Amino acid sequence: MKNRKKGKTTQESNDDIIARFVISGNGKKVGESVAFYKDLLIVKNEENFLGIPMKHIEFEGTRIIVKGLIDNGKAVELGEEWRQLMYKEIPEKQEES
Repeated sequence: MKNRKKGKTTQESNDDIIARFVISGNGKKVGESVAFYKDLLIVKNEENFLGIPMKHIEFEGTRIIVKGLIDNGKAVELGEEWRQLMYKEIPEKQEES
């Protein structure tokens, strides 16, 4: 993980990274960080979970910044893989007739 201001790698603890807003390099809000999975930061946006490789993550103060271009389709696919592993959907109880 890189600290953008210092340009060197820093070790952020998991607690420091979760529940923080994630923005793109051009300042657009991507979502909120919710978990780590393999070498991915899992980010929840309005519609999906995104799996963003940690090699694309930088820190600038309290902000988490996604650097470079991210394949949105692949990010959604990786986020969905994580969601399926972590969330068990509870079937709706059918009403008796």
